[in-house]
Amino acid sequence: MVGQLAADSIERRSGVSLWRQIADKILHAIAIGDFAENAALPPEVALAERYGVNRHTVRSAIAALVQEGVLRAEQGRGTFVLSRKRLSYPIGARTRFSAGLQGQASERHTVLLTSSVEPASQRVAEGLGLARGTDVIRLETRGEADGRPVSRAAGWFEARRFAGIDAAMTATGSITVSLARFGIDDYLRQSTMLSARHADAADLADLDLQPGAIVLVTVSVNVTPDGQPIQFSESRFPAERVELKLSAL
Repeated sequence: MVGQLAADSIERRSGVSLWRQIADKILHAIAIGDFAENAALPPEVALAERYGVNRHTVRSAIAALVQEGVLRAEQGRGTFVLSRKRLSYPIGARTRFSAGLQGQASERHTVLLTSSVEPASQRVAEGLGLARGTDVIRLETRGEADGRPVSRAAGWFEARRFAGIDAAMTATGSITVSLARFGIDDYLRQSTMLSARHADAADLADLDLQPGAIVLVTVSVNVTPDGQPIQFSESRFPAERVELKLSAL
């Protein structure tokens, strides 16, 4: 079968539970079309054979995916794949949360979770072109679309230049509008680094995910049109809800 993952790809000593690994493999199979939307999932015994685990492990994986809204269990009929189109989030020269999801979600907003002033770490300082230890403002935010959390981000700004950006963010719910209050009417994405990992405890809570879920991670720097760094950020997106679409920066 196209896209079928061999049983020996199970990492039994990876620290990730077997049922979560099977759940992730089912998600992958759905993503590549092995298991069609609105169609019945293969029986537990077939899935157990496919992935080289016992039926109890498969049953736990299916239960988790039902809870996550990926599958639907019907008594006497089986388990079905729900139609769940992921949001496509564009990353390009001008990356904006609300504008990027326009036409895909009717309600889009960003919530400020916490803010603090801290000395810049080495990577933050390098991203912002500052000396290590310079005071920076850290904003922890969550992006929501139609009531569902779709991103979790930490953003850093030079404290002296952007004093009060936390209050602006609370009032406006938008990084772009907040920056405009500091005279920055336009900014560009200078760089973006992509990776993926398992969600940590904060991600699980803030993004409403199950243990073992995968998050897509972007580390980026935004600059003014004349090249001055203004924002260093790390964002996490739940892979089951969001795909990242890259365009030329």
